[in-house]
Amino acid sequence: MIEQLNLNTFELMNKIYNYIKLTRPLNCLITALVVFVGGIISSNNNSFDRILILASIVAAIVAASGNVINDYFDIEIDKISHPERPLIKGGIKPTDALKLYFITVLLPLIISFSLNLKLFLITLLVLAILFLYSFIIKKIPLIGNVTIALLTAIAFLFGGFAVGNIKAAIIPAVFAFMINLIRELVKDAEDIDGDKSDDVITFPIKFGLEKTRYLIVALTIALIIFTFYPFLISSYSIEYFVIVMLVVNPLLIYILKELFVNDLKENFHRISSILKLNILFGLIAIYLGK
Repeated sequence: MIEQLNLNTFELMNKIYNYIKLTRPLNCLITALVVFVGGIISSNNNSFDRILILASIVAAIVAASGNVINDYFDIEIDKISHPERPLIKGGIKPTDALKLYFITVLLPLIISFSLNLKLFLITLLVLAILFLYSFIIKKIPLIGNVTIALLTAIAFLFGGFAVGNIKAAIIPAVFAFMINLIRELVKDAEDIDGDKSDDVITFPIKFGLEKTRYLIVALTIALIIFTFYPFLISSYSIEYFVIVMLVVNPLLIYILKELFVNDLKENFHRISSILKLNILFGLIAIYLGK
């Protein structure tokens, strides 16, 4: 009986782990931090309140819903591109994933409605876009990439709306849009085999890896140039400039070099991970430089 109890406990813990893994908690945390930092830097007194904290939680759950429904629609693609994911390994059934998705849709709607109508409408809009992205938009070359990048930018604006000052969140939103557009293209290069197997026509598939690389290079150079802008117009202090110059931009330059090393999936995955890490450094730079 004790052995059976231990077995049931293990199975329950394993299922909970797979549910958490399906939501991609690191991505959810980054989304919450983006909203939180967006609110902090948009606040006139650099403080935060209950609305901003709850708005950050809403954003994290919304991100979880997007990740869950994306994996649900991408089961066939992920059998090649991401065989380690819970829906592929059998840790979670597709029907259970749908149940989790509906929970992660209802919760942020309920919480945002309790805050104010503007945040509720933005939450509803983003949830709809995330569903449409996974269902159809991601299959349109570059448009799908731009959509995800815009959603990330909206996260900064969401923080600005939460504290009632949208204007201050515009520059960080531009940064978020650019670096996430770059990362989306890198991820498409990483997933090229899986996308081909499911007849998904991404930018790398339609135009080739060489043109994808040069587009990434152009966007990255534009981003590096834009990092100087907030400091030059005195929007951000020297702390921002130091972190950007010592960490953010060197990492961007490094990924440009690594782009041309080889066409292996592992190389693009590593570049994608570096970009994700660089987003965190960017958030730190913006926060400390405000």
